[in-house]
Amino acid sequence: MLAFVPFIVLILLLVCCISVFGNATLDGASQVSLIIASGVCVLIGWLMKRLRWDSLEKEITEKVASCTPSIIILLLIGAISGTWMVSGIVPTMIYYGMQVLHPQWFLVSSCVLCAIVSLLIGSSWTTVATIGVALMGIGKALGFSDGWIAGSIISGAYFGDKLSPLSDTTVLASSVVGTPLFTHIRYMMYTTIPAFFIALAIFFVEGLSMDVTGMGSVEMFTEGLGRTFHISPWLLLVPVAIGVMIARRWPSLVVLFLAVLIASVVALVCQPERVQEIAAMGRGQGRLALYEGIIRACYDSTGIATGVPVLDELVRTRGMGGMMPTIWLIICAQVFAGALTATGLLRDIMSYLLRLVRGTFSLVASTVMSGIFLNVTTADQFLSIILTSSMFKEEYRKRGYESRLLSRSCEDGGTVTSVLVPWNTCGLTQSTVLGVATITYLPYCFFNLLSPIVSMTVAALGWKIRKPVTNIR
Repeated sequence: MLAFVPFIVLILLLVCCISVFGNATLDGASQVSLIIASGVCVLIGWLMKRLRWDSLEKEITEKVASCTPSIIILLLIGAISGTWMVSGIVPTMIYYGMQVLHPQWFLVSSCVLCAIVSLLIGSSWTTVATIGVALMGIGKALGFSDGWIAGSIISGAYFGDKLSPLSDTTVLASSVVGTPLFTHIRYMMYTTIPAFFIALAIFFVEGLSMDVTGMGSVEMFTEGLGRTFHISPWLLLVPVAIGVMIARRWPSLVVLFLAVLIASVVALVCQPERVQEIAAMGRGQGRLALYEGIIRACYDSTGIATGVPVLDELVRTRGMGGMMPTIWLIICAQVFAGALTATGLLRDIMSYLLRLVRGTFSLVASTVMSGIFLNVTTADQFLSIILTSSMFKEEYRKRGYESRLLSRSCEDGGTVTSVLVPWNTCGLTQSTVLGVATITYLPYCFFNLLSPIVSMTVAALGWKIRKPVTNIR
């Protein structure tokens, strides 16, 4: 039972943090809670297990160092969010994506649109808070219930978040397990795409049963984007080029760096007015204004006036600076994971869980259910992914399974179910932003509900899972 003491402390602290700080918990309260729980781990190991201090410190230091690649990737992702927005690449994708919206296809269209936007910007939160808010208004005007509208929005947003190379959860899951980013993404498609198409089929059937009219809000969005940015199909060549690099399996850091560089050049050529507008946030004068605008788009929070308040939120970016709370959380979580490992408490916890593991299905099911359990108990998807991967990483290696199976299972259980927990940071945020209670939209988030089920079903079938190699003597 001693092994569960740090978890109990962490859960109690997070419950207090969420009740006090609400949606701002990730701004620092969660990080402090992790450090305190880490301290409890270290005290147990040092005082009660009589472990050497230098061994504890070494293990924690190595664990933190292991997340360095993910930190660099997150910083590049912050730069991409700014440069792809100011260059007009993302606005162009949104502009054309909105053209597919049709009254009787509203649920399917909104789900697909949110999936596209989230895939491009790598953030389910931003997608829900911007496009999602607009779609809620459209859906209500069309006569759909709040639960159906929110369910389609969240399903699409988390599909894109899960498969986007720009998503911090996707980067986190691949990096903490040690799976190359694009290998992780490609492998997730075997469980993510079937769950998404089943969800789309449900939304399609429900949408056809509705008699709906009106598309004014969509026209307002497209007009606002058209007035603000130079919209051109040629801009779509950039994501196509990045897709080719990904398909050719270029290193993640190289692809992300080139994505920033190409978008910066496109911004200077196609959207010089927007670059100067961002430069005006600082000094913004003289010959170096364009240079300042691009650099500021990479690292600073930026905003572009479109004349449409909700659209202004969509084109607002956080830059590298906006990634710092996530980076801070990752470092603190790695300290906690390192403390659990160094003290042997993680091994003790694993001994309880692994008693139930017999084969591929039970191993994957245990991983997925652990992710869901940690989403409920720790109230944070980042903690769920990190702790689940830490607990099962060695067992997957010992049993001969590929690391990509673990990273996928962590996401199937941790990323998509976080929004279904009312007291989880994701559930709190999305219910507040959409104005729909978590318990109201939960039954309609079909993609989120189906992902863990599909993941375990694929494991039971053994589809695209390489069997462990047995040594023959």
